[in-house]
Amino acid sequence: MAAYLRPGNLGEALTALSRGRLSVIAGGTDFYPARVETTVEEDVLDISGLGELRRIRAMPRYVRIGAGVTWSDLMRADLPQSFDGLKLAAREIGGIQIQNAGTIVGNLCNASPAADGTPNLLALDAEVELSSLAGERRIPVSDFVTGSRKTARRSDELVTGLLIPNLAPDACSDFLKLGSRKYLVISIVMVAVVLEPVDGRVESARIAVGACSEIAQRLPSLEAAVRGRPLYEELGKAVSAESLSVLSPIDDLRGSASYRRKAALVLLRRSLNRLAAAA
Repeated sequence: MAAYLRPGNLGEALTALSRGRLSVIAGGTDFYPARVETTVEEDVLDISGLGELRRIRAMPRYVRIGAGVTWSDLMRADLPQSFDGLKLAAREIGGIQIQNAGTIVGNLCNASPAADGTPNLLALDAEVELSSLAGERRIPVSDFVTGSRKTARRSDELVTGLLIPNLAPDACSDFLKLGSRKYLVISIVMVAVVLEPVDGRVESARIAVGACSEIAQRLPSLEAAVRGRPLYEELGKAVSAESLSVLSPIDDLRGSASYRRKAALVLLRRSLNRLAAAA
């Protein structure tokens, strides 16, 4: 029979992980639905009771989002406008029940190509904090997700938080998602954009696309094309088919590869123009 463990503190959780392979859950909003027609056969470590992980803290160099922070927690938090894109994604994650139980870190660790939070975390240059009895390490989100449902987390490690660098107060962000309907839908395409303006021009741009490759991808050529442009321009004019060269969309029941590419172009132009207009 599978074991169900619910540790009382972080130390107990790390000790349990050091003793054998466990499936870690926080909200369990993907774990249990995926097993609705079967019994749970693997041993489970439920960290949802660890209050120390359900905190958002503003630090001198970054904002730390604990592994237990839910999407609803994020939406209610007083955060800089650079987090607006991540908050927009939070509103697109399932219904209210899912938002109340599901976590940002859990969405990342699930490593679905259509995970709504991942493009935003890429655009925010987030780092993943992993802890074990041997110590702590940090790796960029871009190195953490290694493939569909695959991450760089070792079996004895627990993702304890996300570290998001502080940006200038006028940094802005956006998120757009295309699905077959408005709510309660898996993404066909999604885009996340973070811009840092200086003196009316784009000083830096970080742009990511999800659901168009096995893992979400930054678009370095588009980022370079946007940098230096005045904000009063329609920044979407910088988007071209070549901007998507790093993507490798597939054909599936939600959309063809060709449709995904065309949709990504539209969403990128729309998001960049929206941010320029707001600035």
